[in-house]
Amino acid sequence: MEQRLVQRVEAFLRESDMPPTVFGRAAIGDPRLVSDLRAGRETGIRVTCRVEHFMNKWRADFHTGRVARYVRRRRRSTDAAQVDTAPRVSA
Repeated sequence: MEQRLVQRVEAFLRESDMPPTVFGRAAIGDPRLVSDLRAGRETGIRVTCRVEHFMNKWRADFHTGRVARYVRRRRRSTDAAQVDTAPRVSA
């Protein structure tokens, strides 16, 4: 039985460690693609082919060493970003 596109995309996301929004933007320029697929969006043949092509190209590039698994950038912690706003007491 043929897997649905959303199932193939979910497997790819696990394989590549790529966030859904990054995948959608890179594959077809739509950061909401994966969330829409999860909600039941049906795609046409052109979108399906573009998504499949992106996944196949990424896998080929990964196996030849041209790309690596996605590495999430660390965000600044909220503690480090906060500025000390307490009034200073002079003695």
